[in-house]
Amino acid sequence: QVQLVESGGGLVQAGGSLRLSCAASGRTFSGYTMGWFRQAPGKEREFVSAITWSGGSTYYAESVKGRFTISRENAKNTVYLQMNSLKSEDTAVYYCAASLVYPAHGMAVRPPNYWGQGTQVTVSS
Repeated sequence: QVQLVESGGGLVQAGGSLRLSCAASGRTFSGYTMGWFRQAPGKEREFVSAITWSGGSTYYAESVKGRFTISRENAKNTVYLQMNSLKSEDTAVYYCAASLVYPAHGMAVRPPNYWGQGTQVTVSS
């Protein structure tokens, strides 16, 4: 079992930045592809980004490519999502996820093994 706890969400103006963090505990973090999803009010949960264990493979949804950057620190069992140039349409609950898929784009098509509880990101226009 892997427990995931997100932090770093909040309220930011359009054009601003936020960095989300996801701390993993429980079973070893090793080998897991980590990722982020989001769910806006009234919409389905959607894939945002993923990164493999080594960091050698990353994948982004088209809607965030060039604005968001995913990274991880395996020594800290933590994955990050740096979000720049935020838009009102980025408003959503952001969920951290862990999966044994490889490479990273696999997380966009296969349900993750574990989910965090989510952190709210609100972008005001």
